[in-house]
Amino acid sequence: MFTGIITDIGTILELEQRGDLRARIGTSYDTKTVDIGASIACNGVCLTAIALGEGWFDVQISAESVTKTNIGTWVKGGRVNLERALKVGDELGGHIVSGHVDGVARITAMKDEGDSTRVTLEAPKELARFIAPKGSVALNGTSLTVNEVEGASFGINFIPHTKDATTWGAAEVGDLINLEIDTLARYVARLAESI
Repeated sequence: MFTGIITDIGTILELEQRGDLRARIGTSYDTKTVDIGASIACNGVCLTAIALGEGWFDVQISAESVTKTNIGTWVKGGRVNLERALKVGDELGGHIVSGHVDGVARITAMKDEGDSTRVTLEAPKELARFIAPKGSVALNGTSLTVNEVEGASFGINFIPHTKDATTWGAAEVGDLINLEIDTLARYVARLAESI
C-alpha cells in the first residue's frame, strides 16, 4: 500500500526485454534500506525490486502491466514518480493507494492559473463513473483531488510544490497517465449496483 505522496523522482537508466520487460531505475533512495522483494510504486505501478545497487534498483515488469499502464511509453533517460511502500505508523498524507493501475487517462488541456496549473484529463469511459468532484484519484502515483467532472473528463490542479516534487512539472497535453481510482469509490459503486 502507498499514500500517493511522491518521495523521489527516478530516472530510467536501462530498459531491456528479457521475456518480461526489465528496467533499471536510478534513485536517491538509500538502497541499503531497500530489501530485494520490496514494493516500490513507479509512476503509480506497484513493482518489485529484484536487484539493487548504489543509487539504483531493478524491476521486472509483466506484459499485463505494460499493456494496462503507460509503461510502454517509458524511454531511457525518462523520469518517473517513486514512492516506497507504506509502513505501519507512517503518516497517511494522501489517500490509500494500492499501486494497481485501473487504466490510462490522457491529458487533454493545461492552463496556468496564477502559480498553479489546471489540468484536464479524459478517463476511460468504464472508469469515469468512479471519479467524483472533491474525490481522490492517483495519477502517475500522485494523490490528487478532483476539481470537476464532466462525462469522462475531469480536472485537477497542481500547485508549484507538486510540480517541483514530482514529474508533473514536465507534463504536456497528450501525455498518457496511469490512473488508479479511489478504492472507496469502487466499493461504493459496487454497493450501489447491488441495491
